[in-house]
Amino acid sequence: MAKQFDRIGAQHADFISRQHIFFTASATADSRINLSPKGLDALRVLDEHSVCWLDLTGSGAETAAHMRHDGRLTVMVCAFQGPPLILRLYGRGQVLPRGGEAYAALLASAFDDKEPPGARQIVRLDVDLVQTSCGFGVPLYDYQGERDSLIRWAEAKGEDGLVEYRAEKNAVSLDGLPTGVA
Repeated sequence: MAKQFDRIGAQHADFISRQHIFFTASATADSRINLSPKGLDALRVLDEHSVCWLDLTGSGAETAAHMRHDGRLTVMVCAFQGPPLILRLYGRGQVLPRGGEAYAALLASAFDDKEPPGARQIVRLDVDLVQTSCGFGVPLYDYQGERDSLIRWAEAKGEDGLVEYRAEKNAVSLDGLPTGVA
């Protein structure tokens, strides 16, 4: 039932744009695997071979560490409404730090220059394989809306508080790898 593609087709991009949640997975050869759910309308298809997401400050920075040390990255999107489908994007990722030229360019072109409170980086995935599968085992859920907790937390911290938080909580991964975030 699985099908493989060498690029993100129009039907894949359309499917991705309609989903409210996606999952990211990364690891190095010797690290724990990191699997994270993401939302807040953060994922963008850039072209047939790349996607990115606007990453907000959180409790860890595993993806940033893994991108610095290995680069392997998978993004998975599933249909929780409508026809069943699972779509995985495989490839190599890179972190574009907030404040850099590449970050600013993608923020402008992919996110209409709108930076939410707590933004810390954009993660870009260069896709070398797209795989779809049936999704028959994925349950149906009704979307109720986005949680505003992370945005409110970042607003309450303020820019200086976020810098301190990243230095304390985001500087190294669970396995002690530097993240480059702080």
